[in-house]
Amino acid sequence: MHTGILGGSFDPIHHGHLILARAALEELGLDRILFIPANQSPHKTDTKPTTAQNRLAMVKLSIEGEPGFDASDLELHRPPPSYTVETLRALRAQNPDDQFTLLIGADNVAKFDTWREPDEIRRLARLAVLDRANHDTPHDWPVVRRLVDISSTDIRARVATGRSIRYLTPDSVCDYIASEGLYRPA
Repeated sequence: MHTGILGGSFDPIHHGHLILARAALEELGLDRILFIPANQSPHKTDTKPTTAQNRLAMVKLSIEGEPGFDASDLELHRPPPSYTVETLRALRAQNPDDQFTLLIGADNVAKFDTWREPDEIRRLARLAVLDRANHDTPHDWPVVRRLVDISSTDIRARVATGRSIRYLTPDSVCDYIASEGLYRPA
């Protein structure tokens, strides 16, 4: 099996993530995309994300019934921060015959060599870039272009100010955010 790994905060997951995941699945010839919410990103230690359980629940709601999409709570069982190399080692141990492609946002490519054990990450997985349209990529990794540009930061701000997030994230996620009172001012 060839699995694409899509990690991130997913705070919240939105249609941009889902459209990009579907494009990566098809363009890179993957069998599935595994969404892995980070417990706490080592690159986002200045912000406190919504609880991991809420973010995982939103991921699961958004991919329910979607062929080729799965969610993993792997990083939520380890103490923060979440390091990609540890996740890949755990996945390799669980699935020794699988191939992995790590999907990396273009904004992280320039910082990739500062990640924990970047050479080991390259050994454990093929790397592919999730990039914006009409943007040059300074590497030879496969590139999947973003078709829409939606921001989790914008979604949180919209909820906090009482604006609609309909069409930005699946209805099931909109309903979950409302029922849990997420992103509202304290």
